[in-house]
Amino acid sequence: MNKVVLMGRLTRDPDIRYSQSEKQTAIARYTLAVDRTFKREGEPTADFISCVAFGARAQFAEKYLRKGVKIAISGRIQTGRYTNREGATVYTTDVIVEDQEFAESKAVSDRSRSEFAAGYRDQAASAPEPSGAPADGFMNIPDSIDDGLPFN
Repeated sequence: MNKVVLMGRLTRDPDIRYSQSEKQTAIARYTLAVDRTFKREGEPTADFISCVAFGARAQFAEKYLRKGVKIAISGRIQTGRYTNREGATVYTTDVIVEDQEFAESKAVSDRSRSEFAAGYRDQAASAPEPSGAPADGFMNIPDSIDDGLPFN
């Protein structure tokens, strides 16, 4: 089975191109910065994963995705190779996107995008709750509502 699930931030705006065939197909290429769980002194704290989306997914990327936006994707790994102009063989590894979705709200994303551009990562985790929300993130349910719940 070849299945990949990633969450990270776009390192730049997607690069959109269209195939030259009779029925043009949109092709979007972008790179996700995916934070590493374990970080060692002197090593990178993120991996930069090359992603490719086709068709409607590429059009979605063109319309909605921008540098710094946090998204979750699923897809498959595809490897390839080509010979560059100097005659050297270049090996490639891409994630072919099968599904992509936003991983945070637009308000948090806008704030995080500006922080990301300034060199910060994943500030959304420490972002304050929206006004009126309890500090622990859970909504208070009045005791009188227990009668209407299917479990006690």
